[in-house]
Amino acid sequence: MKHYIALTGNPRGYCDRFRFMSDTEAEDREEGISVEELEADVSAPTTTLIGRTLFKGGVLSAFGHRDFRILWPGALLSNIGTWVHMTALLWFVKELTDSDAWVGAANFANFIPVLIFVLLSGSLADQLNRKKLIIVTQAAMMLGAFALGICTSLGLTSLGVIMGLTAFMGVAFAFNFPAWRAIVTDLCPGKDMLNAVVLDAAQFNMARFIGPALGAIILNVWGIAAAFYVNGFSFLAVIGALLLLKTDTPGHPVPAGGTGRHIACVLEYAWTNKWARNVLIILGVTAFFGLPFVVLLPAVSRDVLGRGAGGFGLLMGFTGLGAVMAAPLVTLINRRVSESEIIKGSTVSAGLLLVLFSLSRTFWLSLIISIGLGASYLTMCATINTVLQSRVNCDMRGRIMSLYILVFQGVFPIGGLAMGFLADMRSATFSLFIGGAVCLVMAVVIMAFPSLLRDAASSDATEIAG
Repeated sequence: MKHYIALTGNPRGYCDRFRFMSDTEAEDREEGISVEELEADVSAPTTTLIGRTLFKGGVLSAFGHRDFRILWPGALLSNIGTWVHMTALLWFVKELTDSDAWVGAANFANFIPVLIFVLLSGSLADQLNRKKLIIVTQAAMMLGAFALGICTSLGLTSLGVIMGLTAFMGVAFAFNFPAWRAIVTDLCPGKDMLNAVVLDAAQFNMARFIGPALGAIILNVWGIAAAFYVNGFSFLAVIGALLLLKTDTPGHPVPAGGTGRHIACVLEYAWTNKWARNVLIILGVTAFFGLPFVVLLPAVSRDVLGRGAGGFGLLMGFTGLGAVMAAPLVTLINRRVSESEIIKGSTVSAGLLLVLFSLSRTFWLSLIISIGLGASYLTMCATINTVLQSRVNCDMRGRIMSLYILVFQGVFPIGGLAMGFLADMRSATFSLFIGGAVCLVMAVVIMAFPSLLRDAASSDATEIAG
């Protein structure tokens, strides 16, 4: 049975005004669960999503579904391996070249494919069998990790080999990410979809905390190659889990107008709506000047704090811990403060903390500041994610999230490359100070001109009338 609904508040030319609502969507609507909230980016769950699962019961309801129960631990192990790999990669490049610019270049090679391919991969995730697409891309990343491990063991790790294999893994990740985000909701139908997305976000941030610390131990005890091998083997956990899934994830026909028009639709929407353009600009500036501080952590640990690989792993891990701690707090804040004010506040805190981090010469103080930085960035990104999702119609939800990923993770490697070059020219602390100062200037601008974020509120979401 299909339920016919009208989508109001939809600018002409972006997507069809009317569509059919499935039985599952109708059931969710009756129970007060918004389908639009189901496609949140796992790295930054929305405030509404967190609140409904963490504070109103049903915290583990998604584990009642067999396939999700199988996939979740496999994903956790795989993501821990990924963070072990990233910790080892950035430290290895720093040791090999003694250049912050090259560390930024390695990060650039890993994430720049997202900038190039994510809009296409977001469209393909709706057209192809998601499970098969994820298995293929996970297998490709596994081969890349093993290749890096073998080359390191044989002493064949030139910068060209590192950059080439890292870029190869980045391309696979770019085509994996949108499909992964979508399959989570396939595994848990009805009211448990929301809980599934939040639990997936939880395992991602848990891995972000555990992985760097474990990576530091592996680096100190077994060396660089071992970290790459650990990541390679970790992919077997998630691939094995995917092969055990029984849920069907068939593809869908190419949309009317072709893939190109499908993608152009969301770009046009974001450009012609001031609120969307402004929050994406804020996210982009932060991704360029603020988030690349992680690229400079090897230099901070070794050259500023004198702590080596172990200190680097702890700095990375405490940043992830801050993000984990912030997830429930975002909801508490959002109950009392508007989304636009949260964006302003988190921008200010991120800028101030980054400036303080650049001035810190004490390891324990740097760890505390790292927690604050992780919390600030998660708060900002989750709030922007919330606003973007709630202000567009559901048939544009996947594409607006692809655009969010494009800005969030596509601009980040370019900023990391630029901040790395600046660190080589002056110092890592100078580069961090400049990044924090730019974030503060941006915060002053958006606070001085409230109209820039006047409509950036989920309460103004487009209505769906039955």
